[in-house]
Amino acid sequence: MTSGGSTGTGTGGEFCRLLAGYRVEAGLTQEELAAGAGVSLRALGDMERGRTRGPQRRTVRALAAALRLDEAQAAALDRAAQSGRPRGTRRPAAPAATQAVTRAPAQASTQAPTARPAEPGAPTEPPTALALPRDIADFTAREEALAALAALADDEQPAHPRVVLVSGQPGLGKTAFALHAAHALAPRFPDGQLSLDLGGMAPTPLSAREALGQVLRALGVADAAVPAGTEERAGLYRALVRDRRLVLVLDDAADESQVRPLLPGSGPAVTIVTSRAALPGLESVHRLRLGVLSPAEAVGLLARIAGRERIEAAPDAAADLARLCGYLPLALRIAGQRLVARPQQQVVHLVRQLAAEESRLDLLATGDLAVRPAFELSYRKLPAESRLVLRRCALTAGPDFTAAVLAAYAGLPPVRAELLLEELVDAGLVQPATAERYRLHDLVRLYAGERLAADETAEEVADARSEAGRRLLRRAAAHGLRFDPDHAIGAAADDPTEVPLTEAARWLEEEQPEWLAALYEAQRTGRHREVIDTAEAMHWFSDRLLSWDLWGEVFQLSVDAARASGDRRAEAVHLNHLAWTYVTCLHRYQRGIELAGEAMELARSLDDHEQQGWALTYRASGLRQLHRHHEASESYRRAADAFAAVDNRAAAIGRLVTLRGAATCLRDLGRAEEAVESRRRALAGALELVERWSSPLMHLLAALTAHELGQDRAALKRWPAAEKAYRQALDHYEATGRPDSMTKTLTELGTALIEQGRADEAREILTEALTDLSADGSRSGRVSP
Repeated sequence: MTSGGSTGTGTGGEFCRLLAGYRVEAGLTQEELAAGAGVSLRALGDMERGRTRGPQRRTVRALAAALRLDEAQAAALDRAAQSGRPRGTRRPAAPAATQAVTRAPAQASTQAPTARPAEPGAPTEPPTALALPRDIADFTAREEALAALAALADDEQPAHPRVVLVSGQPGLGKTAFALHAAHALAPRFPDGQLSLDLGGMAPTPLSAREALGQVLRALGVADAAVPAGTEERAGLYRALVRDRRLVLVLDDAADESQVRPLLPGSGPAVTIVTSRAALPGLESVHRLRLGVLSPAEAVGLLARIAGRERIEAAPDAAADLARLCGYLPLALRIAGQRLVARPQQQVVHLVRQLAAEESRLDLLATGDLAVRPAFELSYRKLPAESRLVLRRCALTAGPDFTAAVLAAYAGLPPVRAELLLEELVDAGLVQPATAERYRLHDLVRLYAGERLAADETAEEVADARSEAGRRLLRRAAAHGLRFDPDHAIGAAADDPTEVPLTEAARWLEEEQPEWLAALYEAQRTGRHREVIDTAEAMHWFSDRLLSWDLWGEVFQLSVDAARASGDRRAEAVHLNHLAWTYVTCLHRYQRGIELAGEAMELARSLDDHEQQGWALTYRASGLRQLHRHHEASESYRRAADAFAAVDNRAAAIGRLVTLRGAATCLRDLGRAEEAVESRRRALAGALELVERWSSPLMHLLAALTAHELGQDRAALKRWPAAEKAYRQALDHYEATGRPDSMTKTLTELGTALIEQGRADEAREILTEALTDLSADGSRSGRVSP
């Protein structure tokens, strides 16, 4: 760097830096110094900003006197001023002593450039101390974030100072992004580009005072002129960069207090701060939170590292490799470099290696690059309770989780768990999934699992999993019972312990991975009664989500638990639930018929007429799906006889189901007129149940029956009458909370409207059907024949 070079068109950078430094050391404002030296405030401001040619000697002496400089300091100030005074067509190079600039380790180039004389009026050469490390040639993606930075640089009146905080979890390439952005911005910032590693993850991060000292020296301030205190250094720094177009990268910030003194208050400079932490207390900054790459971007990065032909030759393997790396730039770079180092290795071979979770983090290391240490640095910085929460996150079963679920695994109150999760979000180790849910990156989850095994005993982990499972299954059972007709009708409407149906359904749907995992754990550890009670509590809820194939798992577990505990009646009940699942959800009709037969034999031995009725009903449903309509009709008749011997709500529902099933068989046999009359009687019965026991289940029965009446009328091409029945079904579906079986009704209503020439209305209805629940949910339910 040429000390005598100018910033803008005026005096050497050394003079303005010395003048500002001496003023700050003297504790004087610009106004006070101007008055003491007898110069105008504007002239003094121009001198400190480097906007004037070298001031005359008498002016320098007046400034030195006002600043009370000693002889050596006054001489240094005069020499700096001389270098800016016009002397022919060239200015001499600065004294050799001022050319040497202290460099930060691992940041500067291998050799400092030789100082050269500057042309009069030429801009200051960029600083060489703390020079930017080289850009990464294969940098990929982040176009939106780079565009945001470029727009900020171009904004002449930004809402906040040009300070950008780039944050996110370990391994996202925050440093690479910041350096790439700084290189891209360099042409717009001719006064220099600096990069300083703040060592945020080091045992002892760089202090703000030392960081300021390094930056001031890089900007040309002599050691003797660097103030002693942090505030004084910060003041001098802000004065020096107030009007300079430079870029400063502050990499790996530890916390707000470390980085705040390094931020300019105003001016054209751009400061890019990177940190794993969100630094929420940092005010008036522009925030860029980086995420993982998209699948396409991740494959693109692999191609740029390992070679496009190699990656494009194995597109499926490359996609799997990117997925196993969690689309994390650091992991992708390591995988790419491993391929580079093994030119004969096929991409699919590395995929096979990484597929083993227990060794994935071991393989994601090459040379001095590794994923595990990146996570380790953040983990070791956490307080003990936060480390516990991160470890226990590995026990959760779903892709994301709530604070309440995590609280069950961590043995903490939900409020405390949420607070600690938010702290982990700020630390970049946990990601917010939605407003109420959190998630771990796949590789962070693997790391958390490693720490769980290393930092806790097997007994502690087993106890945590068992206790959480009990809490989750109790809650699942309580929510499932809200859909049981007897429980729902018997519960007090103003019972404060009863959650709303919509909330119960939402919890069961969202936390399905958690309670299902808990159900498996209960079965594995011999807690058979918990399995039976939970499955029984949810069997009416299962009618709402017929697209869930997992009901086969749930009721197989409960059948196995009943058998293991020797409870024969529970075995009959849950064999019926399993038969329903195979017929209704899995469409494996023959297997459903066989299971219904097993339930029938067991129910007969127990003289249980209700379970005989359900077994005959599910057998009939399977037979009807196999187009064995006469056998199905006979089975429905026998089921009705069995239900007639029982006087409870479940039997009343069973009788209605058999009546509807028999009507459907009539339609399937081509006897549509008889089917319509039979179905109208069934609908009247369903509406009577709604009148007597208003509940979501009764409305669901009415909806299904009205839907089937619409189908009967559609078979006779009575489209207006079919439309009326379908709309009646939709009204009752709304009262049940829009179960997935509603989609079929919407679709068939659309057809009825098309047949009546009302295409615009049909388009609206069919669009709703497409955006509603999945097409798999259009199947009949347990209360359907």
